[in-house]
Amino acid sequence: MTRAEGMRRQTRQVIQGVARQGDVGLVPTTRQPSANATPIRDRGRTILAYGEVTGHAHEVVAGVANPDPVPAMALFEEPDGTRLLVVRGPAALQHEEHGPIALVPGRTYEVIQQVEWRLDDVRAVAD
Repeated sequence: MTRAEGMRRQTRQVIQGVARQGDVGLVPTTRQPSANATPIRDRGRTILAYGEVTGHAHEVVAGVANPDPVPAMALFEEPDGTRLLVVRGPAALQHEEHGPIALVPGRTYEVIQQVEWRLDDVRAVAD
């Protein structure tokens, strides 16, 4: 079974609003990447975050084989640090320790990384 086939079998319903998977949140937005945004790929993969302890990845994968040269999704980082995930075709957010979440094609999401606040330190939450 391919990764896309496995994802289709296990994917929850398509999330229409805010989605959260562990310490990663996706918030629908009308904002689109600017001309100054940097595309982000990690060895050909769309990774939103890695677990600090396990190294497991929150990864967005195409829901079907995509013969089109335009990818089903693309991640961008704006100069101000805002990350935008543009979903063009069937795709899902998946992680080894969480159920997959189907994303809405044609939608852009702002990627939010949960942070932990202490009086003397601010850091990303470890998965």
